[in-house]
Amino acid sequence: MTRKLLEQFFMIRAATFQDIPELEKLLVLSVRGLSREHYSPGQIESALKYIFGIDTQLISDGTYYIFEIDKIIAGCGGWSMRRTLYGGDQHKKLQDTLLDPITEAARIRAFFVHPDYARRGIGRQIMGYCEQQAKANGFSSLELGATLPGVPLYKAMGFRDVANIVEILSDGEKLELVKMIKSI
Repeated sequence: MTRKLLEQFFMIRAATFQDIPELEKLLVLSVRGLSREHYSPGQIESALKYIFGIDTQLISDGTYYIFEIDKIIAGCGGWSMRRTLYGGDQHKKLQDTLLDPITEAARIRAFFVHPDYARRGIGRQIMGYCEQQAKANGFSSLELGATLPGVPLYKAMGFRDVANIVEILSDGEKLELVKMIKSI
């Protein structure tokens, strides 16, 4: 599908709880398909178990979005007004408190694209929508915890590195991430 066709038939909409089974499938396909050049098979499977997952708080808040092409979920991602930087429900231990939009950055969260639709502008489209929504809610900057495959995309969209993170997972695997920030 060419970019021109993609522009004609796509839709961004808020995710619902009914979407979770399809989002979970997309997440696994995305991580396994797009992370192989950056992470070992052990790191990928461990991250799927302990970090990468659906954060239902984003769905409750109405800040998690689905990118559909002809009613096929090709990508997803969102922004958050809450403190968590990354991870699904299985990664969070405490209640996710609200951020102060005057002094803190909104969080960009859980971007996943189906490998069959990678590098077609889906991540950029969702990010643009997230930026608009965060700005409309009083935020002037964005922060995210990028996986290594995502770093080039986020840099191309104006994010800059602020810290390297090594997440030690429950089974001893280590996952490298990059904390990034952008003014909006």
